[in-house]
Amino acid sequence: MSKEWPLWEVFIRGQHGLSHRHVGSLHAPDAEMAIKNARDVYTRRNEGVSLWVVEAQHIAASSPEEKGPLYEPSNSKVYRHPTFFDIPDEVGHM
Repeated sequence: MSKEWPLWEVFIRGQHGLSHRHVGSLHAPDAEMAIKNARDVYTRRNEGVSLWVVEAQHIAASSPEEKGPLYEPSNSKVYRHPTFFDIPDEVGHM
């Protein structure tokens, strides 16, 4: 009986970006090998400055079907929207 390696989700922070973005998935036996494989597969052209790998089983996510009940409460709290606040120029990347 063959056992498949765990699935890892790969996130890369680009050369000029401030946040990581999801770029794909891969299978690896552990985190160290997942980072090495992610480097080889997803950064062949020097795209990133940082890699994150997260074992897929540890990611909790909502489903698109829950969109209404999950986000509707925020519609009644318009004061939470950033349009109500002045952000000083010196804050930068907000």
